Amino acid sequence: MDKKQKILVIGAGFAGLSAAAILAKEGYEVTVIEKNEMAGGRARTWEKDGFTFDMGPSWYWMPDVFENFYQLFNHTTSDFYELKRLSPSYRIYFGKADTLDVPATTTALYELFENLEPGSSKNLTSFLKQAKYKYDVGMNEYVFKPSHSVIEYFDPRLAISGIKLQLLGNMRKHVHQLFKNEKLRKLLEFPVLFLGATPQNTPALYSLMNYADLILGTWYPMGGMHKIVSAMQTIAEKQGVKFIFNTEVSKIKVTDKTAEEVLTNQGNFKADFIIGNADYHHIDQQLLEKPYRNYSEEYWNKRTMAPSCLLFYIGLDKKLDNVLHHNLFFDQDFDQHAKEIYSEAQWPSQPLFYACCPSVTDASVAPEGCENLFFLIPLAPGLTDSEAEREKYFNVLCKRFADLTGNNIKDNILFKRSYAMDDFVSDYHAYKGNAYGLANTLKQTAFLKPSIKSIVTNFLYTGQLTVPGPGVPPAIISGQVVAKETIKKLNKS
Repeated sequence: MDKKQKILVIGAGFAGLSAAAILAKEGYEVTVIEKNEMAGGRARTWEKDGFTFDMGPSWYWMPDVFENFYQLFNHTTSDFYELKRLSPSYRIYFGKADTLDVPATTTALYELFENLEPGSSKNLTSFLKQAKYKYDVGMNEYVFKPSHSVIEYFDPRLAISGIKLQLLGNMRKHVHQLFKNEKLRKLLEFPVLFLGATPQNTPALYSLMNYADLILGTWYPMGGMHKIVSAMQTIAEKQGVKFIFNTEVSKIKVTDKTAEEVLTNQGNFKADFIIGNADYHHIDQQLLEKPYRNYSEEYWNKRTMAPSCLLFYIGLDKKLDNVLHHNLFFDQDFDQHAKEIYSEAQWPSQPLFYACCPSVTDASVAPEGCENLFFLIPLAPGLTDSEAEREKYFNVLCKRFADLTGNNIKDNILFKRSYAMDDFVSDYHAYKGNAYGLANTLKQTAFLKPSIKSIVTNFLYTGQLTVPGPGVPPAIISGQVVAKETIKKLNKS
């Protein structure tokens, strides 16, 4: 086999970086074309006046996934950055002077549950035992399947596992059967929000996220989440991957089901094989001509998208009191906000929100005496975006933040930058301005997700809109899956 076949990766998000590095290691000539000025996709950074902001992911969960990837190249996490476990992991605000700090040790976790619901530790043991089983099976077997068809799941051992994994139940029922205290219920339902659906519509399989949260812990790479991007780009470049930035793909030229050329604003590129890590809908509906599209626009309109969000990146000229690195504000009705995201799409009446303050942990991301802060409100995808709407919600957030934490920030803002639906569309061609891809509902899990396969014979999809799903660790795994499938296809050709 000619090992110097040319592979082109469209998009330098986590899945694209992962696939590119692995394929280059196998001897292929790999080029990554990226629309924006740096690698990372949604995990880009923004720097201003001595502040460094992670524009996208801010939670570092499942450290084993990162470590396993680095080890494929004879590296370890510490070769690239210092990883610090946060303790407490995060804080939940239920109201003024009503907070819950999630502990980083198992002993303290059991004490917390017993204090809030006497006798609940027995159920917590059972819950976490099941969650660990799901994590071990899910992260070692299920997520590495390409999910071409249901046949992949007919392995008797996996079928038995599937039953144990509670694929057909939902998280709301699973949690509520075991725990009565509303604060504990909210704590246990929170992690599935990363998957882009309500607890009622998320398979109970995903209590594996609770194992990741409560047992494996919440971590932070000193210097910021972009340290992961830098590590993966460094690995890729050492394997020989070439990166071309500020280059936007306008069309994939296909003849007789074979992609021949990729047209961009910086010239055209030929390749033997192409991997699409840009927004799946954008590639499917905009870059490919109709005969080569996997799905119709009607199909996409019927998908349940994960939320979009409204973000504010804020530089403060003072330090904050009474906040942690991660802070969740659950002082309003959880189910009402969820309804306004998923069933009655509208700007939220009383939003829940998240505040991240990485400078509490890492002095390097803000000047001395200053604080790096960003707010996030989950929103329904596809809403009409406007500066007036953004400003309205910024004022709401500032007031709630002041009321609940005692920190009035309005007079200490050096600058702020908002980011919402229109920006996700402009920067990433994100379908309906989504931030997190496709929701992990039962009908959109595993082989029911958009396929990595394409009608185009020398093309595969990767990233958060296909298997295994949204989030940084799943995206890295998605790249590993598509790399393996690419090698299979090229070995047959």
